[in-house]
Amino acid sequence: MTIQRISIALLLSSMVGWGQVKIAKELRRLDSDASVSVLIRFKRPLDESQAERIRKCGGAETARYRASRIVAATIEAGRLAEVAAENEVEYIAPDRTVKASLDTTRQSVHAGAGFSSGLTGAGIGVAVIDSGFASHPDIPAGRVVYTEAFGQAGGADAYGHGTPVIGVIGGNGQSSGGRYRGIAPEARIVNLRVLGPSGEGSDSAVIAAIERAIELKARYNIRVINLSLGRPVMESYKYDPLGFAVEAAWRAGIVVVVAAGNEGRNNARGTQGYGTVMSPANHPLVITVGALKSLGTSLRDDDIIASYSSKGPTVVDHVVKPDLIAPGNHIVAPQGTGKQALKQAYPQNALAGAYFRLSGTSMAAAVVSGAVALMLQQQPGLNPDQVKARLMKTAWKSFPPEVTAVDPMTGAEYWSRHDIFTVGAGALDLNSALGSADMPLGTAASPIAVYDSSRDLVRIQYPYNAAWGGTPVWGSAVLGGASVIWGNNIVAGSNAVWGSNVVWGVSSLKGFAVLWGSSSFWGTNPTGSAVLGFGER
Repeated sequence: MTIQRISIALLLSSMVGWGQVKIAKELRRLDSDASVSVLIRFKRPLDESQAERIRKCGGAETARYRASRIVAATIEAGRLAEVAAENEVEYIAPDRTVKASLDTTRQSVHAGAGFSSGLTGAGIGVAVIDSGFASHPDIPAGRVVYTEAFGQAGGADAYGHGTPVIGVIGGNGQSSGGRYRGIAPEARIVNLRVLGPSGEGSDSAVIAAIERAIELKARYNIRVINLSLGRPVMESYKYDPLGFAVEAAWRAGIVVVVAAGNEGRNNARGTQGYGTVMSPANHPLVITVGALKSLGTSLRDDDIIASYSSKGPTVVDHVVKPDLIAPGNHIVAPQGTGKQALKQAYPQNALAGAYFRLSGTSMAAAVVSGAVALMLQQQPGLNPDQVKARLMKTAWKSFPPEVTAVDPMTGAEYWSRHDIFTVGAGALDLNSALGSADMPLGTAASPIAVYDSSRDLVRIQYPYNAAWGGTPVWGSAVLGGASVIWGNNIVAGSNAVWGSNVVWGVSSLKGFAVLWGSSSFWGTNPTGSAVLGFGER
């Protein structure tokens, strides 16, 4: 072993405990001479001194993100320990890969009150960080007020995911006579493209887009960021570069809405889909959205969870997620007229009038983003915590205990329980949210689930100064008793969920080469868009 390798090993061995380890586990497995793109989080505001420190360690700065106090750089893996030894370095992570994860939709979220009172989202800016935008009559010229691409060539939607997301948020339904109108049809759309033709992007691109939204907040009155994308959780949200970015936006007064992910059917570790919420949906501050099935009706009584919707608690931190659910199954939304990749992959989902039928938590997040735009148009003074608290307190909570869904393509059956880790506080009820006069104080950070192994029970630990007050947030149907949820006889393979360390290993920094033991976490089709091709009976 060379002297350099010995010194690196000694430095890393001296970092005892998770909170002291500054280098992500994937990076510590690389050959010392491998060049790697990393995101370095610093403890204080950025200036030229951080770039100089990186240069002294043989690296080169490629970008800096001031709101998140993150510097992107390329460097040899063997020199990372030198960077980590700097006192003001908080954490070093690889620049990982992210992916993209209205027929009866408006009626099923009870949006009628908003439309009857004239609320359209007018004047509210919604930053959509996705695969871009392709022109469509439902989003006329002038509605997309700003476009920029990060790590991609231009703002056009080659993948075909961003356009439907924008349509669900703010399409006017012109091509369908108003039938497929979005939730906030006059909201200002800020198009920030981070995903390429295959639906992939990078952490650094997403962080850059979030920072741009913060910079443009005053110019376009950006009050909402929609993130219908994600990647596996690789460390605590307290160290995750995406976590730093979304928290910076939240602190800047922007409501951040994130898709939970589409891994609720994943039973690779015997967890029945529990513990599969993605990053940055695992951050306690953001509004994490799962997908429900409205079964093609506007009635509440037949709404159930979509079996593919990712379930909490989050790995590592055990944050109670999702926060709520919204329609996400068989959503009809605008699609560009070009050769988008999703249209090529799923031609059977194309409909007349340049519409496309999609399923996934991506669509559910877009529904909530539109709802937030209406809430902020009605009452501009609401802060992000008040918006989140109102949505969760007013959510519809009367679900059956459990359901079974059938995949029409395979005939496979999937069992789902309507519990706190599956539906959160309940289903979006925009009518009730708009009618609420509640002005809660304090944080609306999602609580933490604490597993008591001696009693085989899981309890909720609320944050200090929580905005919930004495108002019930989780109904009795999703929370068994005042504070006790259940034992691990319900969540099979509990060690995979409740362990204190990240439960997977990594064989590659590129793509989704993430493994849970010997079984692939992503199954045979690792693309986050796989859910777009199926529905449920």
